[in-house]
Amino acid sequence: MITLALTGLLALVIAAQVVLVGYLLVLAALAIAARPSRNVVSEGRRRFCVLVPAHDEEAVLHQLLTSLKRLDYPSDCFEVCLVADNCTDATAEIGREFGARVYERSDSTQQAKGYALRWLLGQLDREGAVYDAYVVVDADSVVAPNFLRAMDGRLAVGAKAIQAYYTVLNPSASAVTALRSTALAAVHYLRPLGRSRVGLSAGLKGNGMCFAAEVMQRFAWRWFTLAEDVEFHLALVEHGVRVEFAPETWVKGDMPVTLKQARSQNARWERGRLDMVKMRVPQLLWAGLRTRRWMLVDAAVEQLIPPLSVPFAVAAGASLLGLLLRNEGLAMLAGGSLAGYVLYLLVGLVLVGAPFRMYVALAWAPIYVAWKLGLYGQSLVAARSTVWVRTARTPSNG
Repeated sequence: MITLALTGLLALVIAAQVVLVGYLLVLAALAIAARPSRNVVSEGRRRFCVLVPAHDEEAVLHQLLTSLKRLDYPSDCFEVCLVADNCTDATAEIGREFGARVYERSDSTQQAKGYALRWLLGQLDREGAVYDAYVVVDADSVVAPNFLRAMDGRLAVGAKAIQAYYTVLNPSASAVTALRSTALAAVHYLRPLGRSRVGLSAGLKGNGMCFAAEVMQRFAWRWFTLAEDVEFHLALVEHGVRVEFAPETWVKGDMPVTLKQARSQNARWERGRLDMVKMRVPQLLWAGLRTRRWMLVDAAVEQLIPPLSVPFAVAAGASLLGLLLRNEGLAMLAGGSLAGYVLYLLVGLVLVGAPFRMYVALAWAPIYVAWKLGLYGQSLVAARSTVWVRTARTPSNG
């Protein structure tokens, strides 16, 4: 009886695995077929406001501001506006040295990126500042020289919200950053590219985002959770606004190089995403299915996909359990799911033109998976929070 019950439960788990890996491989196939264009025509006359929320970023801010000065876009057509939010270091001074418009905010009760952005937008509105579009870039990043050209070109043909490829600035710094780069190749490139192939929304990744002025005026900025980008995206899709993916440009973020440094950042991301799943996803999924709004359904489903470490570990465990139960059919299905996840990651690496060392870093995946599982488990039971805590980093030299 116990064996029968275990077999039934295992069959359900493996069925879920097959559905998930099938979904990811369909996106991979669509991404391969997409053949993204690298030639985006830009007139270079739209006026951009580059919004930079910063909390104690003196160690890395110069990298971003230097890259913004190197943009292949008329310097009189964009302005960098930095909010030094509850800073105790030289963030504001560095911003001024590079010619940014700096706004210093001090608020001990509302400490989150979303609050900082809303406050900054309010300051600009009171000053009567007018722009054609707004870009949000994290202070620990660098942007591609063609970043604004790419955004301008897509706005010119009707885009209202755009997401650049957000990847890792320092992938060769450690196995941790290499594995993070691998994950982002799949989540931040393959999946948005695949969705774009069939007219779905690419999603917002929190960094390297662009919005037409009318979108900002319509939606303002009223998202303050630990996953404000996810919350914003769900609101956009709910109102029929599609986020386009711009694979021809990128923003690269300085990532933690050790598991200890990465812990707070990963915990914050997972906890914020789980909050969204609890608060918003069920009703949005139902609304999308009821009205056959497939873009909304897909955006909601995306939030239900756990970090790949979770299904990867479950597939491995299910394969082993199938062998122990002497059920070769289930063991093979679980093993096939495991192989499917590996294929999905490899396609992501190929699509972004990853160097050989990124493939070598996959050897560290079992250790990373075990660490991520523990972190994800803690996120499931952690209390909800919106506090903006800076992630410890080792500044990149690249």
